[in-house]
Order: sequence, then structure tokens, then C-alpha cells
Amino acid sequence: MTEYVREEIATGSSDPLNLATRLARSGFDDYVVYERAGTWTFAGDALATVTLDARRVRVESGGEVTERSWSGSPAQALHTTLSRLPIAGWRAYGRVDFGFASLVPGLALNGAAEPDGVAVRLIVPRVEVTLEAGRAVVRGVDAAARARVRDLLTADTAPEVGPAAAVDITADGANYRERVAQAVKEIRQGQYQKVILSRSVPIPFPVDVVSTYERGRRGNTPARSFVLRLDGAEAAGFSPEIVVSVDRTGHVVTQPLAGTRAFGRGAALDAAARRELENDPKEVFEHAVSVRTSQHELRGICTPGSVRIGEFMGVKERGSVQHLASFVNGDLAEDRSAWDALEAVFPAVTASGIPKRESLDAIARMDDRRGLYSGAVVAIDADGSLDAALVLRAVYQEDDKAWLRAGAGIVVDSTPEREFEETCEKLGSVAPFVVPAATVRLA
Repeated sequence: MTEYVREEIATGSSDPLNLATRLARSGFDDYVVYERAGTWTFAGDALATVTLDARRVRVESGGEVTERSWSGSPAQALHTTLSRLPIAGWRAYGRVDFGFASLVPGLALNGAAEPDGVAVRLIVPRVEVTLEAGRAVVRGVDAAARARVRDLLTADTAPEVGPAAAVDITADGANYRERVAQAVKEIRQGQYQKVILSRSVPIPFPVDVVSTYERGRRGNTPARSFVLRLDGAEAAGFSPEIVVSVDRTGHVVTQPLAGTRAFGRGAALDAAARRELENDPKEVFEHAVSVRTSQHELRGICTPGSVRIGEFMGVKERGSVQHLASFVNGDLAEDRSAWDALEAVFPAVTASGIPKRESLDAIARMDDRRGLYSGAVVAIDADGSLDAALVLRAVYQEDDKAWLRAGAGIVVDSTPEREFEETCEKLGSVAPFVVPAATVRLA
């Protein structure tokens, strides 16, 4: 049984964001940086890798590869696989792509082809660093990995990040407006109540993803944030909401955000936008039906009577936008795991639509393949806890291409022009911070 050794050290910086990005730049092949509640965690190098596709779950560990087929619940397949790892006190980090939805029982589309590629990629790190101001807790399975991290954290050098470059966020406006108009037509025909349609914005240069994350995090107020590189694919984001969070006692929280107005344009304009948001029938309806759906989903995996609303229709400020926000809580049933909770609410209602199956059909017809966009970045613990950040307000880079992406919730009262404007408002949380590659040097 592989075991971690834990040590606590004083760091050379009181800025945990600076230290997290220093580790991310230091040459680890695969890594995930995940921030929640003011604490950053860096997970580097794969002691074990767990992947799941439409047919198999695969584990690579210690130079060995094991595969097994699965059927039924992908959540159960992942829960079982992780629980069998010969690593004491493991924690895993990684990505759950939007395509995971097509593997969930009840959401798969009739006649749809089996989804291609890996839907879930997780690493159990060789070394893990939890960062707070002036202090770090390091967990590693070998002395060399811990020493490498110790040297990085106590060094007195800091990167000098170059300037951001302009990205045109108005690209592809006509196509998006046409798709919104088509969705409104289908909603009026009774095919579904709400659907989130998105658009991609290409970035015409290679991106320094870590520097973009550092700049963007200083300019945003996310519920969670992350930067990662897994199997060569990179992403960094400032998540406005969690998909779901489950603590080790089985308490479950999901946080639907729906209803949007611009933010950051000055106190008077922000206050006026907030009043408009709170009193707009379209936005209030969009939010209320999302909360109702979240309640229904949690009731399927929680003990009877435990599902409740902790906060209803508050306002959360997230970078360049403000949203109507609610919390829905519950307590896991004894025969359910945190993975069951993720499967129950996935994909987030605020990134898919209502009813989910019908909205997923519309997304399949009208949106490009989403990949990580509107999926989740996750942190999982052997103690049964799980935290999943909704992947929005992010930058992506893979196969020599880089892009941004944003969407809007379409309901019966939507107008193409306003929904396009909303995507621009959301893109404003990331686009001003995009740093071209090769613009970082050590001070």
C-alpha cells in the first residue's frame, strides 16, 4: 500500500496564488491547481491516472494498466475504481467533460452515436501542496518530489508576467443570434422550457495559460478557480458556481446561478443593473425553474425531507457579471456516494436546460462539441467528499488552438440581441486577461 508523507513548511511568499502558479510553471507533465474558500491546492505528476469513456474505466499506476468494462452508472464505476486504489489517503483531481452527460442513464439521446474519447480524466498526484498565506502543507510519496516542491516554495524569484492582448469577443454574432431565434421557436412549440446555447471565440495566438490564470484570478471573484494541464490539454477558469459539493458527512450543496446582468461599470450602473435583474420577469423565471430542477435532482439521492433551499435568489458578483443565485442543500442517503450526487445534477442545470434530456438534444443539434466547457473540474477525497466547479468563464488550449466560450439561457421571452449581449458580458470576465505565450520572464 502506497502512503503519503506529510510536512508543513513556511513559504517564501505570503501570496498563495503566486505560489500556485509558480508550481504550475515548474515543468510537471500533468497537474491541477484548484482553489476553494481562499485555499489553493496544487496536484502534480500522476501517481495514478483514472479515465472513463463510453465502455471502459482505465487505471494507469506504477507502470501497469488495468481496464474493465462498465455498464449502468458511470458514477458507480468511478466510485468503485477509486475505492480499490492501493494508495492510502488518496485524493484525486481532474476534469469531467460535458459529454459525461451522454453516459448518464436517462440522459442518453435516442439513436445518438456512442460518444468518442475520454469523458473523465483524473490524477492521483505524486505530490500535493495546499497553500495558504505564508504556509504550505506538502503531501508526497517520495522524498525527491517533496524536496523539489520545497525548493520551489522557498525560492525568492518571481515571474514577471507580460501584458494581456486583445481578443475580439464579438465574433460569430450572426450565427449565434440565428440559433437563439431557433431555440425560442422550439420553446414556443413546447419542445422544452429552457436551453443554454453557447458560442466559441477563437484566440489568434498561442496563450500562456498559467499567466492568464494569474492575471484573471486577480481580476475576478469566483466561487472556485482552476488551472490545469492533463494529457496535453490546458484550461484555466474562474468558476461562478459549483456543480455540487459533498462533505465527508454526506451533506450536499448545489448552487444554481441563472439570470445575468453586467457588473463592474461603476456603482450607479451596477446598482441599476441589479435592480433590473431582480425585477425582470424573464430572469426571475429562468432562475426559479433552475432552482426547482435542482431540488428535484437532489431528492433522488438524498434522505427524504432533507432537501431544502439555504438561500433563494440572492445576487452574486462574478467578475464582469452579476447573477441571481440560490443554494439547494440535502443529506446523502446511506446507500449513495458523492459520485452519485455529481451524476444526479450533471450537467449543471444552468449550463444545459430544462427538461435536461430535451435541452441536451437541442444542444447536440445547435451547439458545437463542448469538451470541458460546461463540464466540471473536480477534487475528490478518499474520505467521501467531492467538490466540483462548473467550467465557465474559462480559456482553453489544445492541439495548437486556443479559444474562449460563453453561453446564455434561452427561455420563451429571450431575444437574440440580448442573449448575444449576455455572452459578451460573460466573456468580459476572461478576455481582458489573456496573455500571449512567451511573455513571461523571471525577475
